[in-house]
Amino acid sequence: MASLLFAIISLLYASVGQAGGTAFLSLMAFFGMSSTEMRPTALGLNIVVATYSTWLFNRNKVVDWTLLRPLLFSSMPASLAGGLIVLEEQMYKTLTGLVLLLASAVMIMHRGQAVDRVGETPLRASVSIGAVLGLVSGLTGVGGGVFLAPTLIALNWASPRQTVALSPPFILANSTVGFVGALFTGQFPSPDLTLYAIAVLVGAVAGTVIGLKWLSQTAIRFIQAAVLLVAGIQLVRA
Repeated sequence: MASLLFAIISLLYASVGQAGGTAFLSLMAFFGMSSTEMRPTALGLNIVVATYSTWLFNRNKVVDWTLLRPLLFSSMPASLAGGLIVLEEQMYKTLTGLVLLLASAVMIMHRGQAVDRVGETPLRASVSIGAVLGLVSGLTGVGGGVFLAPTLIALNWASPRQTVALSPPFILANSTVGFVGALFTGQFPSPDLTLYAIAVLVGAVAGTVIGLKWLSQTAIRFIQAAVLLVAGIQLVRA
């Protein structure tokens, strides 16, 4: 049952360029998984989903690496630092939930450009934002894509469709270093990680194709907002 739910979550999230870390965490909390297993397990599953999505989007040459590089330059060390910090369980869930609710509100209210990125992105701003997103990602274990997408859209640095391709490599990089940080703190993933990983990979294959070929700009934006809203409410109430 848990593997099937992980696969469905992965499909829905991958269709909008996300790995599903937020919903993975909510699902693990529902099934009563230990809090010390939740973050590394979610990060591990993020790595599986984001690796496939990154490979596919990069093969189709839709990843804007010029925009992404300065964000990764600062986000990766910040994510590692965040991964080394262990928050008290209730503080962790509340912080993560509130940030997701804020991201959802930004996504719903913002009406940015529908097709292309507007202008150039300032290097200093990119590095600063990357550091903040990386730190929050490492602390929460969600990989960072749910924070990256609304930020880029709100600043008119990328369109909704561009963020679908930008999020997976950002999630992959930050989840990998965050996972290493979590291991150093003595947090280890669920013994069923391999089984869950197979399930989310199947879901990611289907979801990424759907997002790449069939979803419109408006559909992507509102699915992203809905995903963030549901996950945020679940974590705040947990």
